[in-house]
Amino acid sequence: MILTRVFPGPGEPIDTDAEDARARLAGLYEPGADRWLRLNLVASVDGSAAGADGTSESLSNRADRKILGVIRRHSQVVLVGAASVRAEGYQLPRTVPLAVLTGSGDLTGHRLEPELAPDRLIVLCPASAEPAVHESLGGIAARIVTIPDLDGRLAATSVVGSLAALGFNRIVCEGGPTLAAQLLDAGLVDELCLSTSPRIGAGRLRLLGDRPIEERPLELRQLLVDDGGGLYARWLLRGS
Repeated sequence: MILTRVFPGPGEPIDTDAEDARARLAGLYEPGADRWLRLNLVASVDGSAAGADGTSESLSNRADRKILGVIRRHSQVVLVGAASVRAEGYQLPRTVPLAVLTGSGDLTGHRLEPELAPDRLIVLCPASAEPAVHESLGGIAARIVTIPDLDGRLAATSVVGSLAALGFNRIVCEGGPTLAAQLLDAGLVDELCLSTSPRIGAGRLRLLGDRPIEERPLELRQLLVDDGGGLYARWLLRGS
């Protein structure tokens, strides 16, 4: 696929299959600071975070996956909610650890390799959920970090603070909708990287969930388009 930058100003097209594609995209997705929290999400034109198969995979394409890999390489950890693990399986990122947030400890449906180095998977959960984490992982090695909860709810500030305490200051959150909305409402997000798939009406999972979130102004940092109609925006949250 061919990616072209249209804002700010036109750029030379990037063939996502070319040998230099990753390096060129890396230059376009540099984080804004040493401490940086990104949301990296994909949605249909009508705002669904899942396609007809109930996952985000059917909204993605080669260009989106290439950008995903570049953003992960610029990060120190990938953060996801347990609902995404259960719905999409979720495989371990190649370059950075995976941190999973769960209130219940239920991680059934994962596609993690049985022989996993203990530093590759981090599970953030309340102490009460720790037994369920061990049971659903079925012996897979994980670093379990317990954080305080209020009636089973985990504060977004505690999640990010716990990751920072482990040395992870550049975080990319890949959803799901509830976790993304919590991070936005807590004022913790510096940047939203949003891929818009040229589809409509395929799914019903709202990008940021059903609960209203606080209004925040955004600043368009960059916009790429692919030759199939996909859009790839970098939105900065004002004040980041």
